[in-house]
Amino acid sequence: MFGKEINIKKGSIGYGLIRDKTILAPNISSIASVGYGLAALIIGVEHEWISYKKAYNRANKTLNTFLNHVEGKNGFYYHFVNMETAKREWNCEVSIIDTAIFICGAITAGEYFGGEVKEKAEILYKRINWEWYRNKETNRFYMGYKPENGFWGHWDMYAEQLMLYVLGVSSPTFPVGKSTYYDFERRKANYKDIKNIIYTYCGTLFTYQFSHAWINFKNLKDFNGTDWFENSVKATKANMQYCIDNKDKYKTYGENSWGLTSCLSPKGYCCFGAEPCEANLELENDGTITPCGAIGSIVFTPKESIKAMEYYYNSFPKLWGKYGFKDGFNLEGIKPWFAKEYIGIDKGIEILMIENYLNGTIWKYFMKNIYVQKGLEEIGLVKSNILTNLI
Repeated sequence: MFGKEINIKKGSIGYGLIRDKTILAPNISSIASVGYGLAALIIGVEHEWISYKKAYNRANKTLNTFLNHVEGKNGFYYHFVNMETAKREWNCEVSIIDTAIFICGAITAGEYFGGEVKEKAEILYKRINWEWYRNKETNRFYMGYKPENGFWGHWDMYAEQLMLYVLGVSSPTFPVGKSTYYDFERRKANYKDIKNIIYTYCGTLFTYQFSHAWINFKNLKDFNGTDWFENSVKATKANMQYCIDNKDKYKTYGENSWGLTSCLSPKGYCCFGAEPCEANLELENDGTITPCGAIGSIVFTPKESIKAMEYYYNSFPKLWGKYGFKDGFNLEGIKPWFAKEYIGIDKGIEILMIENYLNGTIWKYFMKNIYVQKGLEEIGLVKSNILTNLI
């Protein structure tokens, strides 16, 4: 997808922008998709799908687009922008999390390619005013911002946002304190015999995956002794067990058909989840499964994820297309439903996690960055830390 659903027109203002969806929104780019696409260039070079020179030039020109054209504020970018003009679309928000995913891709590409790519990635990183996006009263990042009505919401519980703190505390220009990392809630619950999961509000699986695509949390514990990698292992197993436990209710679910997360469904793009969570799953879930749920967890549950991929591939020919697995399927109706398209962030988490499982490539280059290393050390996410340190 990342080699085809991209604007690579010579001289285009939107050069390097990657589609959010392949059919429903052909003129709209997601900046997060671009972040995953920059990382995919590295994977392409390593597997000889694209030459180093061609990938370097594409990454370099893409960063030029963000330096000069993509619309945003204080170093953050609008979530969705036009593929041609790089201007805001859909009256969307200036997104902290999608900017972070983009900048993670830029940083990784910078470490891999070096040269101008590295220089430009650092300029983009230094532009981000993390402090502007922080609510000083709660010491938490806001969830979103629109110029029409200001900030709203907070990253008040655990979700996909761990990358924000690693990048934010080590910023050489607009840093936030490490207490921002420690001040969001870590609510715990059990699911069956899986104990003490620090869970996300909606129980959707991508929240346990996205930061882990860039940061290798294996064997890292913070000053409170939290092991985020192990937490994602437990949350993934709970998600799988929830699907097994509800296979009589939803015939799409099963031992090899699991991974409830955000995806396309018969009722549109939805956020599906599993226990433990605080969402009303009776209202949210409709039996839809997306392959990216299990695939995005391959580093946490390799055997189970591979079995799921084999099941999807061997059982549902309509689920497979030109970019691999489509975005979702649902067997609950009179006629089985299969998505017709692909979503950038879902294909992104698949390719990055598969590569990390096979070779650790994205982890290697992202964590090589001096600011990433500093951020992890600053908040105490190191292999040999003293848990009695004061925050």
